[in-house]
Amino acid sequence: MSNTAVWIVILTAGLCTFLLRLSFIELWQRLRMPQWLHRALQYVPAAVLAALVMPALLRSGGAIDISPDNLRLIAGGLAALVAWYSRSVLLTLAVGMGTLWLLQALT
Repeated sequence: MSNTAVWIVILTAGLCTFLLRLSFIELWQRLRMPQWLHRALQYVPAAVLAALVMPALLRSGGAIDISPDNLRLIAGGLAALVAWYSRSVLLTLAVGMGTLWLLQALT
């Protein structure tokens, strides 16, 4: 594939992505959503975050690992508790990563 063809593919993909996202933004302003759908959509960010984080916490070595040897699960659980009580993103990140690094250094 030539350099020109690669750039055409990249620009076309970028334009399509932009137009797709723009269409939802523009339509969102003009459509009236039912109240139940609006309430349900408020949970989407938390669900997406959980879908991204949970596999990293629960899988160790390619298999599900919920044992005390799974250091990521321990650090993630502690970070979840800190997030629940403090509601501070920065503190949650610091406690989670600090715990993971400490546990990895001790083992």
